[in-house]
Amino acid sequence: MNMIMDNISMITVLSLSGLNEITNYRVVLFTSTLLYYCLILTMNCALILTIVLDKSLHEPMYILLCSLCINGIYGTTGFYPKFLLDLLSSSHHVISYNGCLVQAFVMFSFACSDLSILSVMAYDRYLAICRPLRYHSVMNKHRLSLLVCFSWLTPFSIQAVLITLTSRLTLCSDKIQRLYCVNWVIVLLACPSNNTTVHSILAYLTILVYFLHGLVIIWSYIYLVRTCRGSIENRKKFMQTCVPHLTCLLTFMSSIVFDTMYMRFGSKNISPSLQNFIAIEFLIIPPIMNPLMYGFKLTKVRNKILYYLNVKIK
Repeated sequence: MNMIMDNISMITVLSLSGLNEITNYRVVLFTSTLLYYCLILTMNCALILTIVLDKSLHEPMYILLCSLCINGIYGTTGFYPKFLLDLLSSSHHVISYNGCLVQAFVMFSFACSDLSILSVMAYDRYLAICRPLRYHSVMNKHRLSLLVCFSWLTPFSIQAVLITLTSRLTLCSDKIQRLYCVNWVIVLLACPSNNTTVHSILAYLTILVYFLHGLVIIWSYIYLVRTCRGSIENRKKFMQTCVPHLTCLLTFMSSIVFDTMYMRFGSKNISPSLQNFIAIEFLIIPPIMNPLMYGFKLTKVRNKILYYLNVKIK
């Protein structure tokens, strides 16, 4: 019995079974995924460089947008390169245990950072439209820096604690029924002898923290809608800056909610292809939607991009 437990505790490689159902389309998937990942990198980098290089765009809304794009590159890089390598591999699709923990860290911190940045952007739009006289005093460089740091450091700190706790668990299985690693899925592989109560408590606390983020967004938009109803100028501002934000927010939230609900309560009767799509939806739509929506909708950003591309603006 002790020998069996020793073997179990020495699991160093985990298998990813999400690709088992799509091996017949490996070449098509590799080509389309590579092109799509390059498109994500190109569009996000173009927006980041446009904002960084143009001093007229060094305003809170554009700096937050730049942070959102950087986070998009960070999150997708945690998934697509490994996924592309798996598509090229004809053997079993595996990942080292340490690599799995790193990928789980990236996936969680990317998703939570996105929500944090979007909530700060909602607050920024509230101040700009509902409290214009106080906007520059409240959203000064110092406070903006603190908010951006908060958006990044909070999820990084939470996930660092969770991953540290997970790394101490003894695993009884090495099979992950997904395309990538997620902390909660790794915890489910733990032997019954492990105590995962702390994991559950921290998970619920994390949900509470980001539920409060959601309340900030709802509160901001309640005031935004009330303010914009009575002013044509404010309605224009809302359509120009809030509609892209709201579109990106709803896209991201629906992707995350679907994946989280399926991961916790999903039925195994769902087809593997649909399971895979639900699992990676937040890595497909939001990273391309954010630069696309803001790049085309925000006139100032669009004009600058066209300028750098040497396109004459009429």
